[in-house]
Amino acid sequence: MPTEGPEPYTADWLAAAGRLGDAPGPAEGRGDRAGPALAPADILVLRALGLGDALTGVAALRGLRRGYPGRRLVLAAPTASGGLLRELGIVDEVLAVPGLVPLPEVSPGLVAVNLHGRGPASHRLLQAARPSRLVAFAAPEAQHPGPEWREDEHEVDRWCRLVRDAGAECSREDLRLRPRAVADQARRRRAGSATVLVHPGAASASRRWPVDRWRQVSAALSDEGHRVVVTGAAAEAPLGRAVAEGLPGVEDHTGRYRLSDLSDRVRDADLVLSADTGVAHLATGWCVPSVVLFGPVPPARWGPAIDAGLHSVLWHGDPDAGEWGDPHGDALDPLLARISVDEVVRAAQAQLSAVPVPERMHREP
Repeated sequence: MPTEGPEPYTADWLAAAGRLGDAPGPAEGRGDRAGPALAPADILVLRALGLGDALTGVAALRGLRRGYPGRRLVLAAPTASGGLLRELGIVDEVLAVPGLVPLPEVSPGLVAVNLHGRGPASHRLLQAARPSRLVAFAAPEAQHPGPEWREDEHEVDRWCRLVRDAGAECSREDLRLRPRAVADQARRRRAGSATVLVHPGAASASRRWPVDRWRQVSAALSDEGHRVVVTGAAAEAPLGRAVAEGLPGVEDHTGRYRLSDLSDRVRDADLVLSADTGVAHLATGWCVPSVVLFGPVPPARWGPAIDAGLHSVLWHGDPDAGEWGDPHGDALDPLLARISVDEVVRAAQAQLSAVPVPERMHREP
C-alpha cells in the first residue's frame, strides 16, 4: 500500500526495512524456476508491491490483456503476490522482484507499463530497460509525459484510467475473480451455519486492530454457532494463537496456507473479517461478503470498489480531511482504535443474515 509521498519499495526503502536481501538474482525467478527471458513482443508491467496492491491492479492488468491481445504479459512483482496472479491467469509470467531494485537484463523494444507508482524512481527503473513505449503517469523528474497523477482517486480507478489513456478498456468490474452469480449460488448451497474467516494481521501496526477485540468478535460469532477460522502468515502465529486459544469453535489456521491456498479459503468462506489488508481485496475479488476495518487510509481510496452490498466498511474518519494517518506506521492508528467490538459483531451478523440475490437478478458485465 503506497503512500502519497515518495515512492515506497525503492532499494533504500527495502534496505531500511531489512528486505533488500529478498531480491532474486537474474536466474532465480519464481520458486525453483528461472525468471522469464523477456522478448521485444512482451508487455512488462511493474507492480512490485504487496498482495492488496496486486489485487487492486487486476482490472488494469485485464485491460492490458485486451489492449495487447496475443502478447505475453510479464509482471515484475514479489514472488508470492505475482505468483498468485499467474495462477489465476491474470498474467502469463512473473519476474520476481521485492521492490524497485534493478531488473535483470531485458530485451530492448518491449512495452513497459508502470502500475507501481507516480515516479520518478519506478519510471527510471523501466526506462533502463529501453522500452519502445513507456505507459506511466507524468513525471517531469524522469522526463516522462503522461496523464496527471491524482491523489484523491481510488486505487483501482487510478490504474484503470492510466490503461484507458493508453488505449485499452477496463473498469472496476474487471476486479472479479469469478462471476457474482457463481459466488452467490455457492453461498445458497451452503445455507446454515457459516464459516467465518478472521484475518487479524496487517503489514503495519497502524492497521492492526487490537488482539483482544478480535478475540471478543471471534468468541461472539462462535457462540452463535458459526465456525470461526483465524488465518495469517507463519510470522503471525503468535497473533493467531492469541486470538483463538481457548475459544470453543475458533480454529487457529495461522501459517498453514500458501498464498494460493489462502485465496481458496477466502473464496470458500461465507464471511471475511479483516483490517485494510490483502485478504480484504481477495474477498472483493471472489465476491465474498466482508467486514473491513479502516484506520489510516480512507475506504474511498482503498475500500471495496464493487458490490457495495457485500462489503461492510467501518471507518470513523472525515472523508474531507485531506490528510489521515500513516498506513506504514508503527503504532495503532487512532481512527482504527475507535472501531468497537459491537460495531464489528453487528456488521458481521448483518452480512451473515443477508440472503444472496437470485441468479436471474444479476447482470454480469
